[in-house]
Amino acid sequence: MASCTAPVNGHRSASAAANCPACRGRYGRYGSGGGYNPYSPSSYSSSLTSGGGRSIGGGSVRSSKPRWSGVGSSILYTSEEIRSLTPIRNNVETLAKQPDLRDVFLCHAWDDRKGAAKELHDLLESHGVSVWFSEKDVSLGVPLLRAIDKGLANSRVGIVLVTPALLRRLPAEGIADKELSALLAGDRLVPIVHDTTYEALREVSPLLGSRSGLNTTEEPMADVAAKLAELVSL
Repeated sequence: MASCTAPVNGHRSASAAANCPACRGRYGRYGSGGGYNPYSPSSYSSSLTSGGGRSIGGGSVRSSKPRWSGVGSSILYTSEEIRSLTPIRNNVETLAKQPDLRDVFLCHAWDDRKGAAKELHDLLESHGVSVWFSEKDVSLGVPLLRAIDKGLANSRVGIVLVTPALLRRLPAEGIADKELSALLAGDRLVPIVHDTTYEALREVSPLLGSRSGLNTTEEPMADVAAKLAELVSL
């Protein structure tokens, strides 16, 4: 049997291993740069599945459940969604004993009242959520900020349905940063981005755009409504 030419310290290069009469048969284990190749398919695929549920692009995957998920719930969340919704849930629990509060106040643009806003309203009510909705509860002509303020005062959670129509309306309403900041500071406002982007929202309202919420481009409106229903369920 042939003896290894470097039995103690091993070979310093792939070429040395290839020239060794004992090790040349195992040369396939060495990459062109010498030593084990860390980018082999097996090692690369295992690295993708580690790291707390992060995907290849660095974005989160829906693989977690928050503490408020119902027994037997199959709804999954990203870590960012749980992080952003947890303060909202804490406020829901704090307000649980206050009587005569709606679960949700739905703020939306007038143009969406028979479209996306109505769809979200109906989905929420199908889950047993009580919704403050302008078509039923807010008088015509009431300024957007006043409607948000009144709705939050009478609801546990405020939802802002962010659509192209709302983005057109926000500047016309003249909502001051300090006023919107006061609403956001209460951790009771959740933006729902629909048919637009957070980038477009930030151009109109940096404060509202800085708040993480839910996005119908990433999951259907029905799934968004299901998450909101879990969020306010007591």
